[in-house]
Order: sequence, then C-alpha cells, then structure tokens
Amino acid sequence: MSEILSSLRSLMASHSPPLDALVVPSEDYHQSEYVSARDKRREFVSGFTGSAGLALITKNEARLWTDGRYFLQATQQLSNEWTLMRMGEDPLVEVWMSDNLSEEANIGVDPWCVSVDTANRWSKSFAKKNQKLIPTTTDLVDEVWKNRPLSQMNPVVVHPLELLLRSKLKQESARGYVIAALDEVAWLYNIRGTDVAYCPVAHAFAIVTTDSAFLYVDKKKASDYFKGLGVQVREYTDVISDVALLASDRLFSSFSSKSTKDMEIDSDRTGDWLWVDPAKCCYALYSKLDADKVLLQPSPLSLPKALKNPVELDGLKKAHVRDGAAVVQYLVWLDEQMQELYGASGYFLEAESNKKKPTSETSKLTELTVSDKLESLRAAKEHFRGLSFPTISSVGSNAAIIHYSPEPESCAEMDPDKIYLCDSGAQYLDGTTDITRTVHFGKPSAHEKDCYTAVLKGHIALGNARFPKGTSGYTLDILARAPLWKYGLDYRHGTGHGVGSYLFVHEGPHQVSFRPHARNVPLQASMTVTDEPGYYEDGNFGIRLENVLVVNDAETEFNFGDKGYLQFEHITWAPYQVKLINLEQLTREEIDWLNTYHSKCKDILAPFMNQTEMEWLKKATEPISVLV
Repeated sequence: MSEILSSLRSLMASHSPPLDALVVPSEDYHQSEYVSARDKRREFVSGFTGSAGLALITKNEARLWTDGRYFLQATQQLSNEWTLMRMGEDPLVEVWMSDNLSEEANIGVDPWCVSVDTANRWSKSFAKKNQKLIPTTTDLVDEVWKNRPLSQMNPVVVHPLELLLRSKLKQESARGYVIAALDEVAWLYNIRGTDVAYCPVAHAFAIVTTDSAFLYVDKKKASDYFKGLGVQVREYTDVISDVALLASDRLFSSFSSKSTKDMEIDSDRTGDWLWVDPAKCCYALYSKLDADKVLLQPSPLSLPKALKNPVELDGLKKAHVRDGAAVVQYLVWLDEQMQELYGASGYFLEAESNKKKPTSETSKLTELTVSDKLESLRAAKEHFRGLSFPTISSVGSNAAIIHYSPEPESCAEMDPDKIYLCDSGAQYLDGTTDITRTVHFGKPSAHEKDCYTAVLKGHIALGNARFPKGTSGYTLDILARAPLWKYGLDYRHGTGHGVGSYLFVHEGPHQVSFRPHARNVPLQASMTVTDEPGYYEDGNFGIRLENVLVVNDAETEFNFGDKGYLQFEHITWAPYQVKLINLEQLTREEIDWLNTYHSKCKDILAPFMNQTEMEWLKKATEPISVLV
C-alpha cells in the first residue's frame, strides 16, 4: 500500500492543477454497487474489499469512509497507513474535506465515477473555503495499477421482456433521457450480460429521445436483435460525444422508433428538457449538458422495474423454490459432515461436541470450502447462471462482520461449538435469490438463543405486517427492531431491499430501513423486498435471518379511509433452526406462523429431495407444541 499511495501522491503533485486531495469512490462509470474486477479502484488503493466505501488520499493522510455493515471488516483489512471513518459517527467526507483541507484546496476525482448529486453536494460544501472539485482527465488510480484486469468481451443476451420509456418523457416535457445505470439499460432493452461478477449486465449506456433510441456498448457484444427494435448501437466510448450532440439537439439515429409497432408513439416535441437521474448519472456526462435545461430527478425506470409483472413474479417464485431446495440439501450435507468430522451433536441435538478433528488437511472444512459446496448444489439446479453476490459464509466472530467474505488464505475452519451464518443467493434465468440462515451444530448458549429468538420475532413481525397503501419501508422498519430494542439491542443495517428479476440482488427505489430516504417511495403491490433483521456481537457471533417477500393486496374486514391495504407473501423456503429458538419467548401466533411456514416448506421442497434429505427436512419442520 505504501508504494501505491506514494505513486498516487506523485501524480497528484504533477497534475494540472496540483491536487491537495484525491477521492477514490467505490463506483464505476455507471454508479454501480457491484463492479467488475477492473473497476475495483478503491479496493486496489486501500485493501478494503467491502462493496461500499470511499477512499480519500491527501498529501499526508489516507482515510476510508464506510457504513456500519463494514466497521469491523475495515478495521481488520486497513493497514496502519489508513484511518477508518465511520459513517453515521464521524463527519461526512465533504464536511471533513471542507474543515481539514486548506483554503483553495484542489480536490480531484474521476468525473466518470462520481454521481451528479454527489459532485454538486461536495462543490457546495467546498465553496465556503474556495476549495474546488477538480475532474481529472484520466483516472489516476488506473495509471498506477500495473496489472489491472482486462475488460470482459462476452456477448449480450436477449431477455424476453418488452418495456417502453417514451410516455414518461412526454409526461415531463422532456426530449431525452440519459441512462447510465447498468440494470436500467439491461431492463429497458431486455438484455443481460456477464461483464460484472454476480450481476447479469453488460457495460453499456443508453440514450432514449422522443423519436430515437441508442445503446452504447462494445459492438463485438451486440447482436442483430437491436435492429428490429430500431435501436442504434454505437461504441461504448461514443457516449460522451453523443451526449454533447444531444445537448445541442444534433443527435440523430439511422433508425426511427416508429419503424416498429413495439415502440410507436407520437414524437411531437413537448419540451426541451433532458432528463438525468442525479444519483445514477456520472458527472462526466452531466458536464456535457446545459445545466439550465437538465431535469434532475429520479429515474423514470426505477419504479416500473421494481413493479414486477406476472411473468417475473412467477419466475421469481419458481427460482426461490429451486434455490430453497439447494439450501436445504446444503444444510443436510453440512449437518452430516459436522457430525462425522468434528464430533458435533448436529442440527437437532443440543450437546457440546466431542472435540473431534478431521484426520487430514484435505478433509478439513472451512468457511470457503463449505460455501463452494453450496454453490455446486445451486449450479445443479435448472436455469442457474451464477451467484448473485459473494457468499457470506461465516463462523463465530466472523459472523459479526456483517458483509464478511471468506478468503482462501484467512478463512476460518468450521467449528461445531460456534454459530454459523450463511447469507447467499443465486442468479437464475427466471429470477434472483437472496437468503440467510443462521445455525449451530453444537450447544448454543442461552444468550445466543435469546438473541436468535429476538431476531426471529422481528423477522416474523415484519413478514406478517398488514399496512395501508402509501406506507413506506421507513414506517415498517421498527417492526423488525422492536423485539431487539426490548433488550437494548439493534443492528447497523437496513432491514430490507428490493430484489431484481435476473438482475441486481439489491434493487430500489424502495427499501425497509431506518434511514430517512426510505420514506421516499411507498411499498406497492408486486414489489419484492427482503426481510432480514440481525444482531452482531463483535468478537463473538452474528445472527441474521432473511427471506424474500412479495408485496400483495390484502383483504381486510374494514378499509379505513378507502386506502386499501397491503401484506407480504414469503417466497423463500428453508427451515429455521428450532434448537436456536427460546420457545418460551414466542407467542401462540408466532408459533402458529412458524408451524404453517415449516409445513409449506416441507411440501414445496419435497419434489427436490431424496429419501435422506426428505427425512431430515421432515424432522426440521416438525410442528412445535404451543407452550401454555
């Protein structure tokens, strides 16, 4: 890291103008959460591998900002050359820069890797000391990254859905929309790719006007499919010059959208605005537009993409059934291995292990080898295309690292006397999955059981909620936390996120969270959202339970205010470990729900189980007696 920082500081000093600080964001040119290997610049300079964070390098310091999911992980991964800045506890990055950098300081950033919103917010903060945000002409990190991975060159694949955008432009009197978010490009043109690990997208931009449509992608990846849609395919690098042409109303296509029935619409000019989502479009593209003629507001595609159609919902439910079968088969295998190799009492019995150890290094189980087994079980399922994010396979104290990812050289060996948390998911052609289960193969402590039970109660409370239409995830978030709050416990992450349809595993614009922006978009029927409360005790253990839910209309006895009501439907299927539950703390209603869920789980997954697996599943889903 010393050599990297030294090289970057030399480039900062020789830059015109010289830079007092360099910001290295996590995002790529499309403001993506998950990025390709060649775009992991912040990870390269800092050594921190979490998916969220921002690095700041000054002449004498190096600081990294990240959120509560990664505090523990960052503490372990950052060298002593770096200072961890805890978001929500320490000053915001723009506040720190404004307060600590000198008057008229120049702060550099690659304008392709920072959103319009962020760049404008920083510039406003810097103004009080005449500090300047300097867009660098090249990414300085790329200049010192000698072995930077190459771009992926796999072709894009057509995904059979058909959706349009132009009516939204007319509603807002806009003549064009610049699309930078990879999932929105994929969703709009019904294509998928393999350019980014865990995310079935291609590196691409798009521009849609009232009478033309453009896709910017390496042409070696494109097919004749786009000709039939009247979409002009241009090289990925042409987007910057075409945005400038768009600004001057000189961007023309050789196709007309009116040439196809699918995209036919009256193209009479209704306004001169150009629409940009300030949170998703990079500053480099925005800077080519006339700011006085830019409509800065959330994407018109985010909400339609989140509202799943019947085909998408059917696919998601089928994908989750196959995925649940893989998870149960994994738990059956792991239970057997933990008993055989480590002398564990197993999934069902509560007893200390006999401290048995594997007879050889090759038979030893680690967090990584067991997660590889889970991936192989998923890979055997129909329509599997890969994982939807790096599997969080974590034992004991590692489970307290909220987004822990095991590495070959440092991952822990499985331990029958410690909690094991597994948060995982997959990409299938018909849907994206995300599930978390926490288990113990030995004898959990009373404290661990109490914590697990509180998390489970919150999980059940949120999943069973009925609420009036217009309710946001901000309002519902407390339902998942209240059982933990009773004991003075909590967790530092949101409770739920949307899930894409063979797209990103984290999808907006809605969410269930304590963060104020969760108020912005109410939950609506046909959305998906996860239900994943947790509790993490640094140095000891972590607990999380997660299902994917679908928002449905609810039938209620009354309908106060004629609002209509909504409820959730679970589409994730895998049992909860009864051994970890303090049954005395469950209400009759909670036990009834658990028994009903387990009964459905057994019946739905039965067709995928062999005899041994079915016997295990029956035992794992046996009805719990109601305690009086």
